Amino acid sequence: MTSPARALIAAALAALAACAAGPLTPESQAVDVSAAAVQLPPVGAVLDYQLGAAYTPPKGVNLVTRDSTASPAPGIYNICYVNGFQTQPAERDTWLNQRNHLLLKDSSGKPVVDPDWPDEFLLDTSTAAKRTELASITGATIDQCATKGFKAVEVDNLDSYSRSGGRLSVSNNLAYAKLLADRTHNRNLAIGQKNSSEQASRARSEVGFDFAVSEECHRWKECSSYSAVYGKQVMDIEYTDNLRGTFKDVCGDPKTPATTTLRDRFLVAPGQSDYAFDHC
Repeated sequence: MTSPARALIAAALAALAACAAGPLTPESQAVDVSAAAVQLPPVGAVLDYQLGAAYTPPKGVNLVTRDSTASPAPGIYNICYVNGFQTQPAERDTWLNQRNHLLLKDSSGKPVVDPDWPDEFLLDTSTAAKRTELASITGATIDQCATKGFKAVEVDNLDSYSRSGGRLSVSNNLAYAKLLADRTHNRNLAIGQKNSSEQASRARSEVGFDFAVSEECHRWKECSSYSAVYGKQVMDIEYTDNLRGTFKDVCGDPKTPATTTLRDRFLVAPGQSDYAFDHC
């Protein structure tokens, strides 16, 4: 048989195999794209959540999340925290004076704030033009995470629409998140969904998130909502001031992710009176 004939037969067989497998779903496409280019967090890892302060991780920790302004901890897998849907307090003046048109406004024209974090403004993801401009700004932070050597990004406040007074929709935020996910994957970083368990399925399939980060999924009985979508690529942080039962109870719950950490609410550094750290 000639080489051209072999090539034609191979192509035909490949086409038949593709038909038999069925079309790629959005979810399978997202998984294929991310898995080919990025390194996912280690499964069953010991996580230290260091957003309040960056310090030498305790012995046994092999996964750390730090703020984008910090540097990665050496020798372990690092996740870079990015406040993707709201502003950071330290950048308040920059947003008010230079990017005011990108802040969500209330009926009186004032920026909408997060009621639980009143020093954070909500970003306006309501139009494609604003989403594109916002993605360029947040994308620069994601680029910095990559340059510093982080392996992944977690994007906070996907649920800002729920605090917008109906001015933003789930679809607005997911469309913006997709821009951030593409930027992140283009830098060969994994990207994590932060909270919003009720949106896990859409976040995985439409955005392409690679893993999930939950705050208090045990307390709110949401852990299964994440694991049903992300499998073992779920990590949880429970806080000392809101424990449901003891931390031993948390770890003994079969629905609790293997990577579950106990921290103090404000994530202070060791040596401070409120500091707390434990893990399952």
